[in-house]
Amino acid sequence: MDAQSRGRADEVDPADQWVLNPQTGNYELRLSPSGPESSPSAGASSRRSSAPGRSGSAKRDVPGQRDNRRGHKAPEDGAPGEGRRKRKPKASRKKKVLLWTGGVMGFVLVAGSAGAYLLYQHFNNNLNTVDVGDAGNKNATSDGPVNILIIGTDKRTGKGNEGYGDQGSEGHADTNILFHVSKDRTNATALSIPRDLVTNIPECPTKQKDGSTKNVPGESNVRFNTSLGQEGRDPGCTMRTVKALTGLDVDHFMMADFNAVKELSTAVGGVKVCLAKPVNDPKSHLKLPAGVSKIEGEQALAFVRTRHSFGNESDLDRIKQQQQFLGSMMRQMKSDSTLSSPTKVFSLANAATKALTVDSGIGSIKKLTSLAQDLSKVDLKNVTFATLPVIDNPADGKVRKTVVVDPTKAPQVFSMMKSDISFTEVKKKENAAKDAQAALLKGTRAPASAVRVQVLNGGAQPGSASKTLLWLQNSKGVLKSDNGGNAPAKLADTTLVYAPNQADQARELADLMGLPASALKPGTKDAVGRAPMELTLGADFKGAGIPIAAPSKAPEGIQKVEADKSVCAK
Repeated sequence: MDAQSRGRADEVDPADQWVLNPQTGNYELRLSPSGPESSPSAGASSRRSSAPGRSGSAKRDVPGQRDNRRGHKAPEDGAPGEGRRKRKPKASRKKKVLLWTGGVMGFVLVAGSAGAYLLYQHFNNNLNTVDVGDAGNKNATSDGPVNILIIGTDKRTGKGNEGYGDQGSEGHADTNILFHVSKDRTNATALSIPRDLVTNIPECPTKQKDGSTKNVPGESNVRFNTSLGQEGRDPGCTMRTVKALTGLDVDHFMMADFNAVKELSTAVGGVKVCLAKPVNDPKSHLKLPAGVSKIEGEQALAFVRTRHSFGNESDLDRIKQQQQFLGSMMRQMKSDSTLSSPTKVFSLANAATKALTVDSGIGSIKKLTSLAQDLSKVDLKNVTFATLPVIDNPADGKVRKTVVVDPTKAPQVFSMMKSDISFTEVKKKENAAKDAQAALLKGTRAPASAVRVQVLNGGAQPGSASKTLLWLQNSKGVLKSDNGGNAPAKLADTTLVYAPNQADQARELADLMGLPASALKPGTKDAVGRAPMELTLGADFKGAGIPIAAPSKAPEGIQKVEADKSVCAK
C-alpha cells in the first residue's frame, strides 16, 4: 500500500515501499498504479534519510522514502511510466523476508528464502559485537555442522527492566541454548543448559573495556551462569565452557537481555501460549487464564521468567515453558500473517538487530544474512528443543540447589548431536546409520589373535593409549598390539586406518571397540609383511570398552519437544 492510499504521504513506512526482486537482485520501488510516483533511478539517488536506529547516527541512503514533489505526474490509464519497473505478481509477496526468530532473552536466528531478503544498511548500527578470539569461528558459514550458543542475560538494561535481575550485576548466563544444525541442514537440536548446573569453567582470555586482554583463571565446581560477566568473563568464556562440557565446537554466539522478549513478541503481534491452569503469580506479575492466550511485551517477559507457576517451581520446569514460548514464536514468525506484512517484517528485523550482541564472525547484517540463508532449509518439524540431562547435585544434600550432568544420559545426547542424529527423525537416521555400518563392516572377520594394531593418543585423556592396549591384550585377546605414543596431531574423532588386505582385521577391531563406520579409514595400498593398522584415539574417546558409536535413539526420559508442536504449560 502506498502513502497516498493511506492518506499520510508525509509518514511513509520504508518497509512498505522497497522490496528485493529475487530475479534481478535489485531493490524495486513498489508503487500503486493510481498514486503519484517518482522515477526509481532519480529518487533512490537523491533521497537521504536519518538512519532509524541509535541516536546520533550519520545520514545515509535508505530505501523507502518516496519523492512526493508537486508536479510529478503519474502515468495516465495505468501505463508504465518512464524508468518504472514492472509490478511484481501478487503471488511473489509470499517470498519476502523470512525472519525466523525464536528467543528467550536472545534466541534470534534470521533466515529467509533465497534471494528474498529485505534489510537496510542502518541495521548494522543496531548490532553490538564482541571479539571472542579463537573461541569462535571467524567465518559466518561452514560446510559442516553449525553450533550457535544463544545466551540470555539477567543484566538490568533497557527501559522498564529496573526491577528485574540482580541489581548491580554485570549479567549472568541466565538462559543458555546450544543450537546445533546438522551438516546436511535437514534437522536441528536446541539444547537448553540449566543455569544452576555445577561444572568447570576453563581459563579464558578476554578483551576488557579498556581494550586490554585479561586472562581470566578457570574455576572448578561452580554454577554455569557464572561463565559470563563474573570476573570480567565475556561470551567467549561461556562458549569455551560449553565446548568443554559437550565436546562440540561452538561457532558463534548471540546474546540479548530482557528487551529481546518484549520487543520481538510485540513486533510479531503477540505469541500464543497454552496454560493447563490459570496463573496469578505476584512475583513475576504473570496473570493468565487457563487455555490459549496471546502475550507480548511485559506479559511475554513475565511468562518466560516465572518460576512459581508451573511444575515444581524449579529452573528445569521454567526451561519447559521457555521452550514452549520459543516454538510458538518461531511458528508465528513463519506464518503467512507475518511474512505477508512488510511492516511486521521491518519491525521484527529492527527489533532483532537492536536486541542482539554477536561475535565478530557474524557481526554485520551481511554476515548474518549469509548465516541465515545457510540455515534456512531446516523445517520446524525437524527442530527439537531438548534439555541437558542432569541429576541433583549430591553435594547439596537435601537442599537441591544445583544439578550436575547425568553421567549416563548426557554423553548419549552429546554423541547424537555430534553425529547429526536428529531427535525428530531418529528412525530414519537409525536405518541410514545401520545401512552404512552394515555396508562397511560386511564381510569376513579375522580372529582377535590375528589383529595387528598400533594404538596412538591423538587427543584423548592422557594414558588412554596404554589403558586401551592393556584392555585389548588382557580382555579381548588382541596380543599383536603395541603403544605408538602420541599421534603427530590431535584429532576430534577416533580413527582406524587400515590397508585393503587388513579389512577383516579392521572389522573385528571395530566390533570389539564399538567404532562407528565413520571411524574406519581404508587405504589404497595393501600392507606389507607385519605392518599394523593404526588406531588413533581422538577427543571423542571416553575409555576402553566404552563404544564411540552414537546411540540410535534418544535416552529414556529426556525432556524434549518439537518446535512445530503446541503444548500446554502445567
